[in-house]
Amino acid sequence: MGNDIPLPPYFNIDPDQALAELGAPSGSADFAAIAAACGRGRTDLAGRGMDESGTKTLRKFSTWEITRYLIPVAPAHFRRVLRENPELPQGSSTSEGSAKWFTFDEVLILRAHFGTKGSKAKEYRPYRPEGLAAKLVAVANFKGGVGKTSTAAHLAMSAALDGYKVLVLDLDSQGSMTSIFGGKVDDEWGTVFPLLARHYARHLQAENRARADRGSDPIALDETLTEALDTKAQDLIQSTHWPNIDLIGAQLNLYWAEFQIPVWRMQGRGWKLWDALLDGLEEDGILDQYDLIFLDTPPALGYLTINGLSAADLLLVPLGASFLEFDSTGRFFDMLHSTFASIEEAETMAARALGREGMAFEWDAVRALITRYDGAQQAEMAALMQSYLGPTLSPHRQDFTALIGQAGEQVSGIYEADYRDFNRETYARGRQTFDATYAAFKRLLIGVWRREELQRQEAAE
Repeated sequence: MGNDIPLPPYFNIDPDQALAELGAPSGSADFAAIAAACGRGRTDLAGRGMDESGTKTLRKFSTWEITRYLIPVAPAHFRRVLRENPELPQGSSTSEGSAKWFTFDEVLILRAHFGTKGSKAKEYRPYRPEGLAAKLVAVANFKGGVGKTSTAAHLAMSAALDGYKVLVLDLDSQGSMTSIFGGKVDDEWGTVFPLLARHYARHLQAENRARADRGSDPIALDETLTEALDTKAQDLIQSTHWPNIDLIGAQLNLYWAEFQIPVWRMQGRGWKLWDALLDGLEEDGILDQYDLIFLDTPPALGYLTINGLSAADLLLVPLGASFLEFDSTGRFFDMLHSTFASIEEAETMAARALGREGMAFEWDAVRALITRYDGAQQAEMAALMQSYLGPTLSPHRQDFTALIGQAGEQVSGIYEADYRDFNRETYARGRQTFDATYAAFKRLLIGVWRREELQRQEAAE
């Protein structure tokens, strides 16, 4: 090797210099210090998107944005309608003659006006059949870094911008989705945990009545289960800086459910733990209060993920266009099959022994979605994945854009980014891939709702 070519950096490392850089050994107490440092940084970074009161606020929307992305009318017609209807929100401007900006609450009022008074040929309000329950959408994969939380958050924001009323349910104890929406959760009693506990407590009460009929001693309800009986989903829901997005948040203590649920399951073997979340939401009327409920699941197939997936109507599985993520996602689907097929087999055997029909899980639609896509580097791999997965893999690829990086730095979504921080053209290009992702999802949603609508009409005839 010539003298003019430097050696790789792993040659000739001086042991004494390496020792000097090493520092003292670490103990368990150091984990607490590291966690505290991360906590301070997290608070600082999250605070950058907050106002003086310590809460997140949603930016305003310009006439250009509203007429291009939210309300399908020409800017001149939009301005004329405002002039003719002074009771409508008129927006605000920084100076005489400058652009008008509107809060999203005002946008919703304007959309309702156009939906009532505007052309019937235009879609001012999104498709939503009356009388049907909300659709639950789980976003899941047990490989981290595939854009799971980002996809769920941006779909929730897209749906809200489109006019749907949305509930975001964070099942991941890391609480990233909660941070994006500015949620504050003190302990597990502000998460879905009490809904799961209430479901088990109700099962235990029914079991105790059966035990009493047999002359057996009851199983005592502990303090946790007794308290959970008085908790409703409405107690857990918090509003966000989006007027039509609510949140049931998560925090680290939610992970305790992964240890507590198997204890309950051992004690009450007849408890259908996979029904706990959906039964709780249905019982409290949540499915009638929203159009869409997005479930952000942990990156593991634990009890919380099982609850989220069994509650879901639609399952979205984000993954990158790489061999490792394709391979991991295949194993994820294999594990889904093993888990839910074993539940179905056990429940069907028990049901048939009692002369009842067996059970079968069913999802309205299951789709995989390629995220963080680089067409210059990954086109061949994406095409290969498409050839194997067929219609299960959405043909839309969600490109990686600079807006993703900025959104991550600001603990927010790309729809919360102000285009004045870029320029209109850059912003339009950046959000295009997310608009296309939402369009693909919305086609799925509308198809599912339409199928149900037609089935309902057919059953009534």
